[in-house]
Amino acid sequence: MNKMVSDCPICGKEKSVEVTTKTDNIPYFGGILESTLLCQNCGYKHADSICLEQKDPVHYTLVISKDQLNSRVIKSQSATLSIPELGLKVEPGPQSQGYVSNVEGVLERFQKAVLTAITWSDDPEVETKARQILQSIDYVKTGKMKVELIVEDPFGHSAILDERALKRALTEEELKNLKTGFTTIDAE
Repeated sequence: MNKMVSDCPICGKEKSVEVTTKTDNIPYFGGILESTLLCQNCGYKHADSICLEQKDPVHYTLVISKDQLNSRVIKSQSATLSIPELGLKVEPGPQSQGYVSNVEGVLERFQKAVLTAITWSDDPEVETKARQILQSIDYVKTGKMKVELIVEDPFGHSAILDERALKRALTEEELKNLKTGFTTIDAE
């Protein structure tokens, strides 16, 4: 484990951020670099895990309802999660983080995003659609509805750990259409 101090990017106080980094080997992710930043002055905190290896691109699907809420979901910073029946999709961006959760935790993250959309929008149609999505998520959690959870990862670090999950390689076409969250430069 390495520790150092840095200036805070939020409050600007010099040498107020304790930066801790360490490498580890985690099942399904492989080698990772964990970093934590914590400002002693303003309380700013940022934690991240970065995969250090690349694996084969992967596509997982699992039909989810009440019985799959505890199924483990491993999402890397480069993965796209979607529930097509509800029109929900989370694509990676520059600040995307990996996490280990379960299906219920993934649904709760989607719920929070939909609630944020309601807060930001003043369009009644958006609010109506968002409320329908929230109702559908509740139906999934209570077993009244089944939907498909899809995890696509071009670097192969994500997984759905459930014997009913279907795993396959991503096609070339799917790979071309996926965002990775990383900036690349095309030399052509």
